[in-house]
Amino acid sequence: MTDLFGQDAPEAPRDAPSDDAPLADRLRPATLAEVVGQEHLTGPAGAIGRMVAAGKLASMILWGPPGTGKTSIARLLADSVGMRYAAISAVFSGVADLKQAFAEAEKMAKAGRKTLLFVDEIHRFNRAQQDGFLPYVERGVVTLVGATTENPSFALNAALLSRAQVLVLNRLDEAALAALLEKAEALEGPLPLTPEAREALIAQADGDGRFLLGQAETLYSAELTEALDPAGLGTFLQRRVAVYDKDRDGHYNLISALHKSVRGSDPQAALYWLARMLVAGEEPLFLARRLVRMAVEDIGMADPHALPQCMAAMEAYRFLGSPEGELALVQACLYLATAPKSNAVYLAQKAAWKAAKETGSLMPPMNIVNPATGLMEKLGYGKGYTYDHDTPEGFSGDNYWPEGMAPEAFYTPVERGFEREVRKRLDYWDKLRGERG
Repeated sequence: MTDLFGQDAPEAPRDAPSDDAPLADRLRPATLAEVVGQEHLTGPAGAIGRMVAAGKLASMILWGPPGTGKTSIARLLADSVGMRYAAISAVFSGVADLKQAFAEAEKMAKAGRKTLLFVDEIHRFNRAQQDGFLPYVERGVVTLVGATTENPSFALNAALLSRAQVLVLNRLDEAALAALLEKAEALEGPLPLTPEAREALIAQADGDGRFLLGQAETLYSAELTEALDPAGLGTFLQRRVAVYDKDRDGHYNLISALHKSVRGSDPQAALYWLARMLVAGEEPLFLARRLVRMAVEDIGMADPHALPQCMAAMEAYRFLGSPEGELALVQACLYLATAPKSNAVYLAQKAAWKAAKETGSLMPPMNIVNPATGLMEKLGYGKGYTYDHDTPEGFSGDNYWPEGMAPEAFYTPVERGFEREVRKRLDYWDKLRGERG
């Protein structure tokens, strides 16, 4: 298990790394103030800064992308308040390891020394294992510091979350990554890069400080005699693959961004998020299904062609496959983003479903029930029904609502797109109903 700067997570603070240790190990921060990019937490006004100043730590979950300093912060927290530091990884540990960690913490507690237990990848423990932490956290045997790249709301037990403060670490921005490179260059000398290639190296790190320092060490070890430009850097180093798990948090974050960009009529942003997901390996048919949903939820009758466009795009992708079929998804995405918007159909469905549940099994009015048998006709089924096509306007204005239920307006078209025309029709029919009422 390693932290932002690549060192093993020890049972106690280690001596200074040797001169031949990896670059990331030699650059690990010695104090919380040296952890870059997380000043909103480690600064005097931040949650961690306030706890350290008070000399008392609460259990916490550090949530953030890879390579942002979660492990470094946990180790330095223990150092800052004089606690024993113990660490386990949910990837490599099981029930026996947890029991041993708790037993050692209890032994140390009896000797008067508190333990900070750092659990890397805590979301990988199952629900029962997470529950196992609760009595030790409640009794103060350990102060738990968990690290996760997954949304704690979905990945961790509610009981555990209620006993720990969730602290969100930022993805390292360009300034933070540049600061890391400056530390590396202060130790090893200037990187063999042009200014443009240096910017490209930072961009390729995609917010991951550990990855950036690993790439810098590769450049140093190559002992290049000439500075690389961006093109040379691209051929020399492998670009970092974007962080994206198709069944986890990144998946839901990006599809939410795509949906809201379409709803907000921003075709450029919508196309960007669509590209992000496809480039990262998202299943194209998942995106096709979501585009269909956007068509009916956010456009609906404002542009009735939106749904056929999306269905055609789905069929086109099935026919062509990748990468050719992805162009059909792009067309559908841009069509939706540039279409007039209305959620009137979506709201109508919700309102109608609610009314259907509340009104139970009310019978239709007798005039619109088909008299399938002679007996039913004698009982009045269908009596008084007007065949709409026999009227001058093709509209009878009959009552179609069950007895005991007043007519309701579930669907209210907006004054945009095709729904403007639909609204005119409804207003006309309402006028005729009023005249014949």
